[in-house]
Amino acid sequence: MYELLTLPDERLRKKSLPVTQFDAKLHDVVRRLEAAMLAGAGGVGIAAPQLGVLQRIIIVDCSLGLHKNKNHGRLIMVNPEIIEHDGEALGREGCLSVPEWVGTVPRARRITVRYQGLDGQVHELSTKAFEARVIQHEIDHLDGILFIDKVVSTKDLIRRMDV
Repeated sequence: MYELLTLPDERLRKKSLPVTQFDAKLHDVVRRLEAAMLAGAGGVGIAAPQLGVLQRIIIVDCSLGLHKNKNHGRLIMVNPEIIEHDGEALGREGCLSVPEWVGTVPRARRITVRYQGLDGQVHELSTKAFEARVIQHEIDHLDGILFIDKVVSTKDLIRRMDV
């Protein structure tokens, strides 16, 4: 129903622009993102650039799928930015836009992120572990960065067998 961009589509490498209008168009983009994320195989996050929308919007929901670790549920983040980070942890990552590969990526263990909601209100959220990893992964999409750019080693990239 919605075209999810995959490598080698160059639009995935473009930097997204801040959202300035909190209107019906924003709500429409969010509906499209939610539908695409739920249609994806085990996706717990999605960023607007993955649908070719170069705006700073992400959705994260670590309550979906197998990842039932402590989390904040469904988060819609507009113009998110990491304002604090602490520690480092290695973890395996995959991506709806790079469906054939997984790899080990270093990320901050804990983060605090400032973002706006759909109404433009500013929020701050502190999180750790898997949810922090997913948020960092999705924010990277907003800057044209994919997890394969951050893998510990290209030797660590593993081809998924279920694709």
